[in-house]
Amino acid sequence: MAADLQQLTQALREFASERNWEEFHSPKNLASALSVEAAELLEHFQWLTEAQSRNLPPEKRAEIGTEIADVFLYLLQLADKLGIDVVEAARSKMRVNARKYPPPLPPMA
Repeated sequence: MAADLQQLTQALREFASERNWEEFHSPKNLASALSVEAAELLEHFQWLTEAQSRNLPPEKRAEIGTEIADVFLYLLQLADKLGIDVVEAARSKMRVNARKYPPPLPPMA
């Protein structure tokens, strides 16, 4: 795992430990919290047009950034509890997707 992700994961462990939250951070609870935060992220886009979703004002981008951080942090905690290297899992999935969805062949002349 990349050094930054390792440091962030350790900081999350310490944050939870200092607050005695470990008992609440089961994989099931973390997956549930992740789902809730993903829904909160989606809520920001719910009634926007495609064009509006691509041209967000700075204050809306900041709010969305906060929700993205919540999703990311819960995802890191879930992966940590399950012993999953997020970076390696993502690389593996990209390899699967590359095989499953190869680029189109150039048109024949």
